[in-house]
This record gives sequence, structure tokens and C-alpha cells, in this order.
Amino acid sequence: MEGSGVPGSRSLDQWTTGNTGGAAGRMVCLQAWDQWTETKLKDITIMYFTALAALVLILVASYQAPARAINPLDPSSSPRAPAPPALPMPFHVPLDPRGDLQLAWNVSYATQEVYFELTVAHIQHGVLLGMSDRGELTNADLVVLWDDGAKSYFGDAWSDAEGHVTQDQQQDYQLLETSQTPQGFHLLFNRSFSTCDPRDYLIQDGTVHIIYGLLDRPIASLDRLNLSLIQTGMQRVLMLRPDGPAPSLPADAQTLEVLAPNVTIPGKETTYWCSVQQLPLNMPRNHIVMYESVITPGNEAIVHHMEVFECSPDIPDVPSYSGPCDDKMKPSKLNFCRHVLAAWAMGAEAFYYPPDAGLPLGGPGSSKFLRLEVHYHNPLLLSGRRDTSGVRLYYTPSLRRYDAGIMELGLVYTPIMAVPPRQRAFDLAGYCNSKCTQTALPPGGIHIFASQLHTHLAGRGVRTVLVRGGVELEVVQEDQHYSTHYQTIRMLRKMVSVLPGDVLVTKCTYNTEDRSGPTVGGFGIMEEMCANYIHYYPRTQLELCKSHVDADYLQKYFSLINRFQGRDQCVCGEAGVTQQFSALHWDPFSGEVLDSLYNNAPISMHCNQSSARLFPGQWDHQPLPEVTSVLQQPLYPCEGGRLNPGN
Repeated sequence: MEGSGVPGSRSLDQWTTGNTGGAAGRMVCLQAWDQWTETKLKDITIMYFTALAALVLILVASYQAPARAINPLDPSSSPRAPAPPALPMPFHVPLDPRGDLQLAWNVSYATQEVYFELTVAHIQHGVLLGMSDRGELTNADLVVLWDDGAKSYFGDAWSDAEGHVTQDQQQDYQLLETSQTPQGFHLLFNRSFSTCDPRDYLIQDGTVHIIYGLLDRPIASLDRLNLSLIQTGMQRVLMLRPDGPAPSLPADAQTLEVLAPNVTIPGKETTYWCSVQQLPLNMPRNHIVMYESVITPGNEAIVHHMEVFECSPDIPDVPSYSGPCDDKMKPSKLNFCRHVLAAWAMGAEAFYYPPDAGLPLGGPGSSKFLRLEVHYHNPLLLSGRRDTSGVRLYYTPSLRRYDAGIMELGLVYTPIMAVPPRQRAFDLAGYCNSKCTQTALPPGGIHIFASQLHTHLAGRGVRTVLVRGGVELEVVQEDQHYSTHYQTIRMLRKMVSVLPGDVLVTKCTYNTEDRSGPTVGGFGIMEEMCANYIHYYPRTQLELCKSHVDADYLQKYFSLINRFQGRDQCVCGEAGVTQQFSALHWDPFSGEVLDSLYNNAPISMHCNQSSARLFPGQWDHQPLPEVTSVLQQPLYPCEGGRLNPGN
């Protein structure tokens, strides 16, 4: 047993027969051997039971039965994470159409966590809250409070592709507090932005689709729960918000309320209601410095979003109107009321302008007419509800240093830019190139402080990035879970400065899996747009900085595909672009070639002044802006790094 680890590395025979003093020596040696073997057996026993304990822990962790039994109203019934003292909840939204479920939350960028407070007016046997890509009940990240008829449980869970629920092996939602008040049952818990658990939702900037459900009967274990069999719903929110203090209003601030004129909300699920309001007579030039929503009490769960538009100053008179926005009898002049002054969506807080800037309102050269558009979401088909909701504008006659402006980035609204059918994710990019920013921006550049993303029904994601010298510097705004049904002006967490010669790239991602024909760019709801309305200062004459692929190169594409598909004659140039797209046979090859064209061909720039005229210069046949270095995705704490809070 040489090398066996026995003292002296001797064999047992050597220990018992060596020069050790005969029988007495052998006895001493045997005693030493017994002591050594006893020690080794103890070590082996400890190792065995340690391994056994580890195995038991693994088995317990993989067991999907409820792991946390709690008495929801008894804080001592289970160990919980310490709750921050008097934690404020500045953001809130009603989840269901009746407002019986209310969600409030706060964001800690220091610890990269979200604190949630869920209030249930009438709880029975439990409640669940979750997040998923588009508000689906499948493949969702869930936190559930439930009971089995005797005890209550709280835990992290997920749903599969069939809606079946399973308790998560990695418990990332931390229960902080429960309480019962006259308003209902309150549940306070938190979770990190990222948990590095593939079953968990990554909380990012942009739209978050919240799903919720109520349990009306006990369940023995979570694996017996299927979301398709319970009462559920979905709500969209902007979860990550700027964390700075709200600026103070000037002492001479005045208000102007743009309200719906006592509308009877139609008893149907979706209504867009338009009304016209006139500014006070001879209103001088002012600066809007803040605005907020005004919601009629009782309608908080029905008023989905609102926008205030300024009419074109070229239209001297806009007739009075109050009715559905899609009414064929609506005055045509309302179509010239498109300049956005304010936009609010459910769950949004008050919008403040930077201390040095304000949005002009009134005075020479401006319109005296405003259009209010209110989206009523009424899935319960409630009838007889009256509404005077709207937007309250705060303005000051003490003009600030800079006028704020709104600039439109992205793609020109033209059928030249199209999305093939049956696409899961097809990208189109619009450019504000260096030539346009060099021509139109002041030497000190501009500062972007907010933006409003926009597509139509096929849009799934929007991203605008700043490029300088071919290098992506920072993201202006991004929403990977974008929905055309949830559009609002979003404050940036950090202002982005754009210098002359910089490039702004706006990329939109579309899904057309449910469409059999091409989707072209245009104004119709079944056509597509790709836009980012950036809010910035100081205001310049540059109002629109957008692009589309060079039209001559698109005709070369039509000619190539028609020849490839065996057509002797091509109507290229003789028919409209929409007709040419519709005439193609759409197979993977035609879609891939179109994608390659959009990503390599020259572009035509629309570098437009506020008068809608192009800035002087040659804007057709422009080279595609070159991007040589792209931004890397920042690491989250669980990945060994820290998240850069971004914009």
C-alpha cells in the first residue's frame, strides 16, 4: 500500500513485522492502525452524509409542491425579505376594466429592482400577476398567491406553451408584506430587473405586457392550474421610468384644460372620440412647461389614452366637432390637426419639460385650434357613462431660454418600403444621415429629452440609435415589446445630444405571419409606418429627417425577381409600386433579396424644413450610412456586471 497515505507510507506487513519491539511493538502499531482507520471512517462517513444531504436538497428543490406556506395577514407566518420603510409607490394603473385590481410600483436603479404593490378589492382563493412577450397567457413569468383550502402559499412560477403553470425552481419574487384595508387586500413584493433565470421575464425599457388572474377556488398545487381556465386579463405599462425629482412649476404658470365635451361613451369595446377646442382669444405666445391627464372619476379603467394636436396655422378656421374620429361626416379640416402637443396613456405620469425649454403655444404664426383624441377601451360594453376626460396644459408667459421642437425620424410614408408576408421578424430602417444633420443643426447641436415611437398594427419593436463616426454611441429610445395600442411620449432617463454630422438610425421590426400579401408603407391602418417623434431643444427648422430606398434600385429588384420567377414581361415602371409588390410570388428568395436591397442600396433623404420644403442640396442617391461598431448589450448583476441604466 505504498503511497496509500498511511504514516511513513509503509505496508501493513511492515507496520506489524518491522523493528518495533516484537509483540508489544505490534500492539502499538495495531493501535495506531485502528486510530488511523477510525479517523478515515469518520471522514468517509461525513463525506457520505454531506453528499446525501446535497442530494436531498436537490430533490427538494426540484419538487414542485408549494414551498412557502403563509398566512397572508400574519407577518410572522413565514420568513420574508425586509420591506423598505414607508416605500412610496409613485406609479400606478388599474388592471381590470372595473378597477378591482390595482397595480402600483416603484423602481430602484441602485439595486436594479422593481417593487410591486398589488391591491385586490375582493380576493377569494388567490391572485396571480405575470409578464409575457405580448400579453399571452402562455410562456409567461408569474408570481402567484393561492390556497389549497387550508393554507395559503406565495411563489414564483411560469406557464408553458399550453398555459399549464409550474412552480419555478428558482424563486426570484420576494414577498415583503401583506395587509388588509377597506380598499382590499394588499400584496407587496419585489424582483430584480434580470434574474438570469430563462423562465423569467427580462424587465427592460419600453412596454411591459402585464397579465393578471383571479382564483375563485382552492387548488391543491400549482401544477393543477391552467391559465385558460380562470378569469384573466392584460394591461400594458411603462415599468421603468425616470428616477429624478419632478421639476418645480414657475410661479406664473397657468392652466388650459382640453377636455372631452361631456361625451356619452359608446357601449362598444373600442371608440376613438375627436373634439375641437379653440384657444382663448388673442392668446399671446407662451411656453407649455408641463401637462397631465384629467380623468373623470369612475372612468379610470376605460380612458385608455389621449392626444392633443395643434391644427395647421395655414387653416384659418376649423369647424366645431365632437364625435367618432372615423365618422365619415367628420369635417375634413380635422385631418390638418396633426402636430402633437401632448400624449398620455394609461399609467403615465405628468410630463415635464426641461427647465431651459418649453413648447410654444399661441401667439403669431400658430393655430388657435386644438384637436383632442380620446381612446375609450370598454370591453364590458358599459353604457350611459358620461366623460369629460382630457389633458391639462400648464403654460407660462415667461418664455424660457429655448423653444422645444418636435422632429420626425424614421421612414417616409411610401409604398416603396414594404414588408413581405408571413414574416416573423422583418426589419426596416430609416436614416437621418450626416449630410442632413450637418446642414440643418446648429453648431452646438440639439438635446433630445423625450420621444414617441410609432408604427401600425404589424409593428413589434422600434429602436433609434445615435451614430457618430460610424460608431453606435447610445440608444435614444427602444421598445422591444412595442404595441401600437400603447403609444405615449416617453421621457428619456438621460438626455441625448446630437451634433452636426451625426446619424440617427430608426429601425422597426414587423410581424406579418398572419398576412398573405405584402404590407406596404402608407397612412392606412393595414399599411405600415416607422417613426420616432423626438422632443428636443433648441428648436430648429429641421422638422422631418427620414429616408426610403432609392426608387431606381427598387425597380431593379422587381425586374430581377420577375425574371427569376420566369415571367417574360415585367410591368416594372408601368404600374404603381403597390401593384408591383402585390404581383410578385412571395417565397423565401424574394423576401431575402428585398431585405438585402433595403440593407445595401442607396437611399433618398427627406431633409425637410418646417415649411415642408427640402433644405437646399442633393438628397437622392445618397449612400447608406455606414455603421462599423455596434453597441454591446450591458451586463446585469446576475451576469457578473452592472446594468448601465441607459436613457
